[in-house]
Amino acid sequence: MNPVLLPPNPVQHFYRGGDRIAALRGIEAETEFQPEEWLGSTVSRFGDETVGLALTESGAYLRDIVAADSGAWVGPETGRNAHDLGILVKLLDARQRLPVHVHPERGFALSHLDCPYGKTEAWYVLDTEADCAVYVGWNQDIDRAELDVRRDAQDSEWMLAHMNRVVVQEGMGILVPAGTAHAIDGGIFVAEVQEPTDFSILLEWSITTSTREESHLDLGFDAVMPSVSTSQLRPQELAALVCTTGSQPVARDFRSLLPSLADPHFVLESAHGAGTRTAEHAAGVAVVLVTRGEGELVGETGSASLAGGQAYAIPHALGTWHIEGDTEVLVAAPGRGWPATLHQGTVR
Repeated sequence: MNPVLLPPNPVQHFYRGGDRIAALRGIEAETEFQPEEWLGSTVSRFGDETVGLALTESGAYLRDIVAADSGAWVGPETGRNAHDLGILVKLLDARQRLPVHVHPERGFALSHLDCPYGKTEAWYVLDTEADCAVYVGWNQDIDRAELDVRRDAQDSEWMLAHMNRVVVQEGMGILVPAGTAHAIDGGIFVAEVQEPTDFSILLEWSITTSTREESHLDLGFDAVMPSVSTSQLRPQELAALVCTTGSQPVARDFRSLLPSLADPHFVLESAHGAGTRTAEHAAGVAVVLVTRGEGELVGETGSASLAGGQAYAIPHALGTWHIEGDTEVLVAAPGRGWPATLHQGTVR
């Protein structure tokens, strides 16, 4: 069974950007509001049946291909349903600041949205302009009633002033646990890995093309605000969400680019063929993005030629695999222990 090539899958959105995605993937941006690409996606945008779903070269949805042979794709245990890959991977290229927003955790998603996944996510910085930052969590405990007032007033200055500002650099990995308020400066280009949902609560919609009524998952703010943490994210807790391994030279061994706290939710690794071959990667469903160079991905049951900017969906049935040639790759996969952790209704 061979890896499946993923043609570009740009997604229009409410914020500007996308030129660096277009350059990496070898396409022309259709509009200035094309700041995302969903890689290997078997889930669609919230409230839409098809936007975001990945297509294959044949024109078929990857979702349908996976559902037709889920055992080959994810192994003997399936996820939430037959097309569940346990992960969503995006390229996100913001040319304007993203709004302050929050994603719900699994318990809220299960009870309010009939979904066992929340939306913990992580960013891996591919490129950034000088002094660009991400905002992660509150820098002090926040009064919930005041947050409601500031949200209704769309007081962006107050929200950002009460958040932790982290200046980013290329190769930095940042984990954003569900429930944590966050935002991203314009000028940052990231690969994002997350739980496979599109659940977002906008605390700040005024800088976007969205409206208040499109900002609370169709549940109303009274229902969704309890899922928003108002506790301070203390310095030591913030430090535990940041990993700088990716700023070191890429190695032949696959290495994690995210803090260990991400492991129950998803894994993001990198490796460099260095003109020869990498170490073996364990069998399992994954999404591979070739960030530069040319080479070959060789598995037990199939192979694929690699070139910079390409993306592939990797089925479990490929077996163990490695990369050959002078090429660098990012590899995103479901959390360690998935899907058993999902069936157990928890992550640990």
